[in-house]
Amino acid sequence: MRFQAASDQALLVYLGEEIGAATHQRVVRLLHLLQCERVAWIRNIQPAYSSLLISFDARAVDHAEAQARITEYEKRAETLPATKARLVEVPVCYGGEFGPDLDAVAAKNGLTAAKVIALHCTRTYHAYFLGFAPGFAYLGDVAREIAMPRLETPRKEVPAGSVAIAGRQTAVYPFATPGGWRLIGRTPLEIFKKDREPMGWIAIGDQVRFRPISREEYAWRSRA
Repeated sequence: MRFQAASDQALLVYLGEEIGAATHQRVVRLLHLLQCERVAWIRNIQPAYSSLLISFDARAVDHAEAQARITEYEKRAETLPATKARLVEVPVCYGGEFGPDLDAVAAKNGLTAAKVIALHCTRTYHAYFLGFAPGFAYLGDVAREIAMPRLETPRKEVPAGSVAIAGRQTAVYPFATPGGWRLIGRTPLEIFKKDREPMGWIAIGDQVRFRPISREEYAWRSRA
């Protein structure tokens, strides 16, 4: 575990140096313990791939005391059983107007569009954290064969439900927003609803699988 001051009232807690399931399980354990304990001097916790950004009440603790207390919590968190992951299925209609970058992803990697879809669907992805927009889950890791850089010029608006790739990450846009990821398909699911509990379809620590569907099923699910 490594600490770094992020501001006069925030601390970055690194729980590993590599992105992966083992490191992220440490992140999730410590996150859940701090959330359950409802630590009075902690104002906010933002998890990432291998770290937690913890903002604190500087009137109650300073960096040294916050670090010491978090170290004790982390020791306790390590003794907790691993959190059982929830499996989430996301139906996707690939290509066409739903996935305008699918052919470009295929061409860039010397594959057919069908092969890109197969590689995207055969993996189970880990939801590392949520960010950028409410309900936007960063999922990894995409097969190296279909990894793609972001667009040089982001789109001004990406439709809600768009399934996209950036680097070795994949994600589903929860609502219409600007974005620079490569769009390969779209889901009819409402990924984020503010009047639903929970609001997000995907939560940190979830295991996510994508299932290809036809245009007919997409249309039927959209009307349901």
